[in-house]
Amino acid sequence: MNFEAIIGLEIHVEMKTKSKMFSPAPINFSDDPNTDVTLLDMAFPGTMPVVNKEAVRNAIRMCNALHMHIDQELWFDRKNYFYSDLPKGYQITQQDRPIGSEGYLEIEIDGKLRKIEIERLHMEEDTCKQLHFSNYTLLDYNRAGIPLIEIVSKPVMHSGEEARKYVDKIRELVTFSGVSDGKMEEGSLRCDVNVSIRPYGETKFGTKVEIKNLNSIANIEKAIDYEIKRQSELLLLGQDVRQETRRFDESKKETVLMRVKTDAVDYKYFTEPNIVPIKISDEFVQDAIDTCPELYDHKLNRFINDYNLDIVDAKILLNNIEIADFFEKISSFSKNYVPISKFVITEILGYLNKNNLLIKDFKVEPKYIAEMVDLLKTGEINSSQGKEIFAKVIKENKSPIVIKKESGVSLISDEDTIRKMVIDILAANETLKADFKAGKDRVKGFIMGNLMKQTHGKVNPAIANKIIIEELKK
Repeated sequence: MNFEAIIGLEIHVEMKTKSKMFSPAPINFSDDPNTDVTLLDMAFPGTMPVVNKEAVRNAIRMCNALHMHIDQELWFDRKNYFYSDLPKGYQITQQDRPIGSEGYLEIEIDGKLRKIEIERLHMEEDTCKQLHFSNYTLLDYNRAGIPLIEIVSKPVMHSGEEARKYVDKIRELVTFSGVSDGKMEEGSLRCDVNVSIRPYGETKFGTKVEIKNLNSIANIEKAIDYEIKRQSELLLLGQDVRQETRRFDESKKETVLMRVKTDAVDYKYFTEPNIVPIKISDEFVQDAIDTCPELYDHKLNRFINDYNLDIVDAKILLNNIEIADFFEKISSFSKNYVPISKFVITEILGYLNKNNLLIKDFKVEPKYIAEMVDLLKTGEINSSQGKEIFAKVIKENKSPIVIKKESGVSLISDEDTIRKMVIDILAANETLKADFKAGKDRVKGFIMGNLMKQTHGKVNPAIANKIIIEELKK
């Protein structure tokens, strides 16, 4: 019997704001535990929440990017439950009236666009961070109250690949819109997956299993594929699939039971009494949309059309928004866009990866990289000299043109000098012209090799190649 998987995702995104969702406490991920906390975060009696305007602006931007209906009247609710990560005993969220509803995004599957419907997007506050040890747990309230958006898809996906591409697309949107840094490994983007299976042709949903706290896009696909296989094997053996919460064990590449679910938890939602409904003006909504940074798809098309990059190189640059921005800064100093992209991908990314650095740690001025590429493009230095100069540019953050002059690095570019050397090589090897006319193209390489040997690699290859062809054709 063949089964159809039904998959829905809940994605929690920590927003990049200076302060928390309902308090003025700062957000600094590198700060010591329990130092970015106000009385409101710790639920002291008499404290009152105030809605973060920038968080609302971010939520509107994501609603627009996901083609959602935007509710211009904000309502908040209390989600009541007692747990150690929730100091108030309730979480302020949007249950009945999410800010965004009925949206979609498109992913590419087998060369075709597939529309993934999204049920809702709502704002809420994060819980505190729990640090589990062998026989005790510590709580860091720095995270308590950080603004979140939760994006809930409809159960319309059918494979791990679809889910992976969906999450990757969400990550692109929140990153390029400036809503979040989207780093799953740091918890900025967290994903819970609901998986059930049913026989093909059946309309009733199967028993839903939830997979919690997936921490990488690759693990989302692996966890779903394993879970589909596990549930299928149970049904084929005539056994029932239990309603469970599971986690993905990365070392075993399988999902592992956390707890068995029985009835749904009753959170006893009610309207948050300390936040009156807030009407959002048309001007505020439009301003949030108009000031949204350029999104991934638009940027990709622009890199291809305006900079003439091929799609592979453009996607490599856009894999990291900071790398993409650095490329654009370099390109403001030179129109050699394609060579610049190649230099960023091979030399700069290679240097960063080798030294385990981020682009923010790369202190070289963009204009110096532009100068570097121009020197190589015009043939004023060869690749070997370029590597030596680039090493000094990195070390000193200094103009490669200045370094070139100071070190006396130069290529022989004088045409008369190069032509005389070519003529001498041809005279010493009388068969070369005949071999060239006979179609033996390696003759050019032979002559270039001799030139490089004579000049210790300092002949300008572009000029030399032009002169070699001219003399061979005489």
